[in-house]
Order: sequence, then structure tokens, then C-alpha cells
Amino acid sequence: MIPKRYIKSMILPVLFIIIWQMLSISIDNAIILPRVDSITELLIRPTQDLLSIGSLIDNTIISVIRVIIGYIIASIVAITLGMIIGYSHKLDEFLLPFLSIFRPIAPLAWVPLVLAWFGVSSLATITGVEQGSLYIQLNNIKLSMLFIIFIGAFFPILTNTIYGVKSVKKTLIDSALTLGANRKQIFTKVLLPASLPSIVTGLRIGLGVAWMCLVSAEMLPGSLSGIGYLITHAYTVARTDVVIAGMISISLVGGFLEFTFQKIENKFFKWQRMER
Repeated sequence: MIPKRYIKSMILPVLFIIIWQMLSISIDNAIILPRVDSITELLIRPTQDLLSIGSLIDNTIISVIRVIIGYIIASIVAITLGMIIGYSHKLDEFLLPFLSIFRPIAPLAWVPLVLAWFGVSSLATITGVEQGSLYIQLNNIKLSMLFIIFIGAFFPILTNTIYGVKSVKKTLIDSALTLGANRKQIFTKVLLPASLPSIVTGLRIGLGVAWMCLVSAEMLPGSLSGIGYLITHAYTVARTDVVIAGMISISLVGGFLEFTFQKIENKFFKWQRMER
């Protein structure tokens, strides 16, 4: 039997879909408002080719791969830098004001500059691969998009890491020093475990921002694949049903990523919330 709370949470979505379907039938114009069943048909067949630029799932996978690469780079740099800044008062005063200059700048504001820097360069350009299926895959991963993802994910992770390290009780560090721990052990045995809940929160926020930045970046001129490009191309040929199917795909992937991080937090860092 389905729990009542799930039934209640489904009332509004079902009502929304019913109203949408009734309006689309009444308007009878697929460009303004496509029917729910036509969009559902696209979603239940995610492997069919759309507009000769690949399937829904192919373009979604390309977008996810781009996000993962840029996000991993941002995570490594931001966590390392955040822990150093959070631990060292001198570096905090030296580096943080400089980094704070760039934090208010929206990731998409970097797009014109990034396009001028990287142009159409991709991982294929860096690796020197010039033909074959590997070239096609690497050429889909443009450096400009990786940079936008990097910027989007970097600052939320950095900020939360710094906060997490600064929140570590000084008595823990002093106790470790008294017991003879060196600087490396302080980082790996005290600061990193104690600040992990905050870092995970930053990773979750950063991933969400990176995902939104990527999709927006793919809508800009120069893109040739990805879920953002699919939506933009569908708009130019008046295929609103493909546009909405792409938007739903974005929402589903974003929701899955958020759900995954929540599960990780609940499983490994539940004790931290209880402590608070």
C-alpha cells in the first residue's frame, strides 16, 4: 500500500499534468503548448534520434561527462585550496580577498572571455587525437565548457571547505599537536574528517551549480552536442515538445544528483547533525 504522504505529494503534479493536457488540447497548437502524450512518447523512447543530432540519452550522457570532468577538477582544486586557507590565517588574509573579487561574477559572464581564450579547443586538441571514434568523443568535450563548469563548482566548494576547516574545534588540533602529530597528520587525521560534512555540502551545491552552468553554456553559439544544444536547436525548428522533453531530462538528472548526495550525507554524516 502506498503511504499517504506520497499520495499527497503526487496530487499537485497529477493536477498540473491534467490541466496542461486540457489546455494543450484546447489551444491545439503544438508550438505554443505541446500535448503531454507527445512529450511522454519522447521520454519513453530516449534512444531515438531527434532532429538528426542524436538521441535524448546520447546528448544527456555527453552533458553529464562534461560536468563530471569539470566538477572533479574543481573539487580537487577547491578542497585543497580551501583546507590550506582555512588552516592558515596568513594565507586566509593573503588569498581570500583576491579570490573574493571573482566570486560575485556569474559563471556565464565568463563565456565571451572563455570563448576568446579557448575557442573551439577540446580534449582532442590537448591529447593530439585527430581521428577515429575517440576523436569524436574527445572533441565533444570543449575546454570552454569545462572552464565554465569549473568556475560554477569552484566557489561553493571552496567556501564550504574553508568554513568546515575553520569550524573544527581548536582543542582537537591542540590535542593532536600535544600528542606529536605533524602538519600532514593534522590535515589528514583531524581537519579533513572533522570538516567533511561541510565539504560534502559544498560538493552538493557545487554540483548543482555546475550542472546548471553547463546546460546554459551548451545553449551558446559554438556548441554541437549536449542537452542544452538539443534544446536550443529544437527551439530554432519550433519543436517545443523536444524543448520540454530536454527540460524534463535536465530536471531528472539534477534531481538524481541531489538525491545521491543526500543519501551520502544521511549515511556517512548523520552523526554530525546529531551533534549539532
